[in-house]
Amino acid sequence: MELAQLSDRAMQVHAAFAAAATRRGARAWTREEVMQGFVGDVGDLMKLVMARAGARPIADVEAKLAHELSDCFWSILVLARLYQVDLEGEFLRTMAGLEAAQAAPPPA
Repeated sequence: MELAQLSDRAMQVHAAFAAAATRRGARAWTREEVMQGFVGDVGDLMKLVMARAGARPIADVEAKLAHELSDCFWSILVLARLYQVDLEGEFLRTMAGLEAAQAAPPPA
């Protein structure tokens, strides 16, 4: 699946969450609330990374790590769309800049 298709799928799920909130009498999350959720997911991801490194016991750590990485990726895709960021284009520009910085001679 291409990044644009993944982004479309992430937004479909985002829309489904918004519709479910409306049915419950709540409102859809704002961009800032999506970001707050992402920060929570990153915290969960850190705990799983620590577990994977042997620093804490968590059952089924491999499956949970994969799931949390997917949650974080979903948040990034949704946030990029909500903030109208061309994630694919920006990623390619950023990688090119990083590669160019690595290829540059060290400062004298």
